[in-house]
Parts: sequence; C-alpha cells; structure tokens
Amino acid sequence: MKFISWNVNGFRAALRHDFIGTFDKLDADIFGIQNIRLSQDEVHLQFPGYYEYWNYSDEKGYDGVAIFTKKKPLAVTLGIGIPPYDRQGRTITLEYSNFYYINTYVPFSGEDLSRLGFRMGWDDAFRAYVADLMKNKPVIIGGDMSVANEPIDLAEPDENRHHAGFTEQERSDFKKLLKLGLVDTFRYMHPEKAGKYTYWSYRYNARSKNKGWRLDYFLVSDSLKSSIKKAKILSTIPGSDHCPISLKLNMN
Repeated sequence: MKFISWNVNGFRAALRHDFIGTFDKLDADIFGIQNIRLSQDEVHLQFPGYYEYWNYSDEKGYDGVAIFTKKKPLAVTLGIGIPPYDRQGRTITLEYSNFYYINTYVPFSGEDLSRLGFRMGWDDAFRAYVADLMKNKPVIIGGDMSVANEPIDLAEPDENRHHAGFTEQERSDFKKLLKLGLVDTFRYMHPEKAGKYTYWSYRYNARSKNKGWRLDYFLVSDSLKSSIKKAKILSTIPGSDHCPISLKLNMN
C-alpha cells in the first residue's frame, strides 16, 4: 500500500497550485492532508475511486484535516475524544481489518511559545489515544507532528533550541510517543541522511537554500517494521510551505 501525507497550508491555495494533478500523479491508496482551513462544503471536488472523510475546525479558516482512501474503512473516528482539541479538527482515524490509520495535525506552540501548554496537553491526550488503539491492532500515523526530533532533522539546530518545534518539551513528548512501540519510518530507512526536510519558511528564500525542518512523519507500530518498503520526502513538489511525504508498506 502507498500512503501520502501533506500539510497543504490551506486547501484553496493547494488547489491553485495543481493539487489535483499532484494527487492523480502520486496515486496513493490513502492520501491524508492537514491544515485544510475550510470545510467540505466550501469546495466542490470529485476524487473518482476514493472515499473521502473530512474533519474541520469550529473556527473558520483554521486547522482541519481530510483523508482520501481507495479502500472503504470499517469505521471512521473524528477527533480523539477530548473536546478542546477535537473542536480544532485535528485528527481522523480509519479502522481497517489489520491496522488503524491516523491522519493528524499536531498543534503549533506559537512563535513566542504562548501555546506550548496547550500543545503539551495535546501530546498527552494523543499519546493516550494512540496507546489505546495499539492494544487492538497495529497503528499507522501520518501527519504534521510539529516537531523536529533530533538535530539532524533541521538545518540550524543550535539557533532553534528554544523555538517552537525544537524545544526540549516537544522533543521529549515525541520520544514518549515513539516509546509506545512506534517507528519513525523515514529515519528507520535513512538513519544518517541529513539535509532532508519537509517544511521551509516562506521567508528568506529558505526553501531554495534548504534551510528547513523535518516536521512531517509516518510512524508505524513496531510489528509493521518489516513491512516498510520505501519512505520518501517529496521535496520537489511545490504548493505549500510543506512538501508531501510518502510511505510504501507491504500489507499483504
């Protein structure tokens, strides 16, 4: 199976940058997007051959996620069961016979870290949610995790030690999530590969200079580790300040 995850930084903007063409070309079995910033009734699109599921924020113009899948799930869950987080439309979970797929958009802590407390609460709640699912069957998580896990995962670690996305608190929480029994698929396949990022600021020509961060991940349960075939960062695809990431698993 082929999975794609992409923070589109506003679905309308992505559509103007040929999202449909990219979607068709990538031909994923499951395609998850984050930060859509709209509700389903605000766009009128058709994705032939796909079932689609949307979860959007109560506050217009913010957050939200969507999934397009070729295979109809057994069940669909919107949110993680905690109203303050669920009102922002940050998570969709699809249940299949042999795994759960979670599309998620983790809260940003803010330029001044003013939302770090909210973020830490989310981390705890999401980790508990994932742990509960893992009691039943393996989990695949795709999304913008809003954290660079290690210094290799951003271009300027020393300058960003106290900035959102690379604080000790955020990195510690991400490691706690991995300790549930999850594998960072890209780093598993490319343990020493530096200079591979998924996000670049629109400022200072960051993308052309490759001054980026790896904030987007596919995580899978340890039991699926042997099924990982490919894990890629599709950094040449434009249309957002993030690029898509892809994962191929042998799920036969």
